[in-house]
Amino acid sequence: MSSAYRLLALLFLPVSAALAQSPAPPDTVAKPVVQGVRLSEATVVGYGQNLPLRRTAAAVGVVGASTIERFSEASLTQAVNTLPGVRLEERATASYRLSVRGSTLRSPFGVRNVKVYYEGIPFTEASGSTPLNILDAGTLGRIEVIKGPAASVYGAGTGGAVLLSNRRPWPNSTRTGVGFTAGSFGLRRYTATAETADSTHSLRAQYARQTLDGYRQNSAQRRDVLTLDGEWAISDKQTVGVHVLYSDLFYQLPGSLTRAQFYQNPRQARPSTATQPGTVEQRADYRSRTALLGATHEYRFTAGLSNTTTLYTTAAVIRTPFLVDFERNTQVGLGGRTVFNYRTLLLGRPLRVQAGGEVQNGFENARNYQNRGGTPGPLRYDDEVRTATGFAFSQADWELPANFLLTVGASYNRLRYRIYRVLDATVQPNTSYNITRNFRPEVSPRVALLREFGQRLSVYGSVSTGFSPPSEEEIRPSDASLNSSLQAERGTSYEVGARGKLLDDLVTFDVALYDFRLRQTIVTRTTEQGAVLFANAGNTRQRGAEVALSGWLWRVWRPSENVIDDPTFDLPMQLRENEGLRVWASYAYNNYLFGRYESGGNNFSGNRLTGAAPHTLTAGANVGLLGFYLTPTLSHQARLPLNDANTEYAPGYWTFAARTGWRHNLLRERLAVDVYAGIENATDRRYSLGNDLNAFGSRYFQPAPGRNYYGGLTLGWRW
Repeated sequence: MSSAYRLLALLFLPVSAALAQSPAPPDTVAKPVVQGVRLSEATVVGYGQNLPLRRTAAAVGVVGASTIERFSEASLTQAVNTLPGVRLEERATASYRLSVRGSTLRSPFGVRNVKVYYEGIPFTEASGSTPLNILDAGTLGRIEVIKGPAASVYGAGTGGAVLLSNRRPWPNSTRTGVGFTAGSFGLRRYTATAETADSTHSLRAQYARQTLDGYRQNSAQRRDVLTLDGEWAISDKQTVGVHVLYSDLFYQLPGSLTRAQFYQNPRQARPSTATQPGTVEQRADYRSRTALLGATHEYRFTAGLSNTTTLYTTAAVIRTPFLVDFERNTQVGLGGRTVFNYRTLLLGRPLRVQAGGEVQNGFENARNYQNRGGTPGPLRYDDEVRTATGFAFSQADWELPANFLLTVGASYNRLRYRIYRVLDATVQPNTSYNITRNFRPEVSPRVALLREFGQRLSVYGSVSTGFSPPSEEEIRPSDASLNSSLQAERGTSYEVGARGKLLDDLVTFDVALYDFRLRQTIVTRTTEQGAVLFANAGNTRQRGAEVALSGWLWRVWRPSENVIDDPTFDLPMQLRENEGLRVWASYAYNNYLFGRYESGGNNFSGNRLTGAAPHTLTAGANVGLLGFYLTPTLSHQARLPLNDANTEYAPGYWTFAARTGWRHNLLRERLAVDVYAGIENATDRRYSLGNDLNAFGSRYFQPAPGRNYYGGLTLGWRW
């Protein structure tokens, strides 16, 4: 802790001596209005206080609808990767892998170390898995990422929390809309939307269908997603919300390639060998049907006391033929979350307190068969997995003199797995047995201090801890083993940061420096059969810097212009983007190293962390005039190690994408038109997005699509 105090002193004392104090701004931010010209500031909802970003003592990144729309909505990858310190990879079409301030060591597929919420509903399952692949990018209006173990109000997690929100109807309007997109490699997207809202309710439904032949052999996709979001103010004190999500997903798995195969023909699927069939012969794919139903009730007891309670249930059926196994899984889950918010005065200073709890239960019947060309063969093993997890949390924000804001929070976490192996045909004679795994209770505290200098500069420092227990897939990998000795990861993060505005608010900046120390780091290796196995590997030290800059070089001001910066609103076309020229950039430096790490008689201590690029950069521009717009984007990732020994590296790459179009309202502002076209990977760069780490046979590479084009039309009618 002494090192943290020194960091805070070095940060605050020189700055406070150099800058004048100014009155503290209000502690709440009004919802967007539609009168006159207004430059609003992004609001952070993740900590429950709805404070401006400048008054949040944590590294937070926000992706809005306009950022999602600057790329093809066929994928979330490029939009999410505009955030420094956040990497979303796509190993196969819609097979996402997310990393927040960390390597992808523990994420051979899916999401690890990060808790994800969908419309306030726990989207990360009790088992630790997060099915990002069932979502459609076009339905999302906001992605808020709280980086590092700074999200004590969301329980366990060393990577942070991700909050997903769908688009919301524009107030006091009723609209319908349709859209169509066509592109390279057989891309076809169809969308239909209906929404209405007034002062007491809002309702929005959207359907999206996407099909794709795929860049690589055996990489086709089909996905149907239906969302329904409603909110009703049933009295002055009560608000009720309902959220429904249904997804029907299918995509093929092309598999990884060796370096020679990658450079010879990146469009091929993993070929067969003398001892192993390829992904085409085995018809490797992933198919699922998932439904989620959630309900939220908010009750405002007094002006200073309120409660929000969410209940949800999920169900999923998954069928996945891999290289060896054919998995047939049925999952059900349910849970709830309740949060109390209280505002009062302590020693004459505003105090905001948040406290609550969350519980989740999951059941999965998982059967693994031999894969015989895409059909199930003899049963290998049959498991019934029950998972129970929960935590209680509390956080307090206290306004101190001299414009300081002190935040103290903690969560108390519990997790238990019960695995009943009904049948195991891999041993003779067939056996059945129970394994119960109770992880010891964990307390994850967080302390942060923020200092404001007017409304144009704030600096902060924080110390936080977190832990990430193994997921069910890590305890029960696809090779039929049960890894009962795998331990939870534990880490401590020290962070300082500053954010603000310059040049009469034309330039904004956000800078964060952190030092994250992780113990019992979970690493992976891939077997010849494609199974991913997990083990604890000593400790790692992850130090980094994140910078985000944005500035207007030229701007068109109109007396009637409305500027709205709440990205969840489904805005009328003329409000989507301010006219002029704005440039922006985000950069992350990652100095990630193994500490003490020995495995298989090899000493990897001091090596670079597998799968982590030391530098990532994304930069772009927004150009708009008379309804025409252009959004070019440049992305870079430095080369990164593919194995723990650091003997194999994936080459770095630069890619360029751009989207252009025309947005306008016609027929007395009732018909909204958006005609657009875009290009991705314009230089046809050959690179791998989502490498297989420590892969058997040096099959590391998952080639990304080459140069591709898309274009489309969106029409909306206001009734």
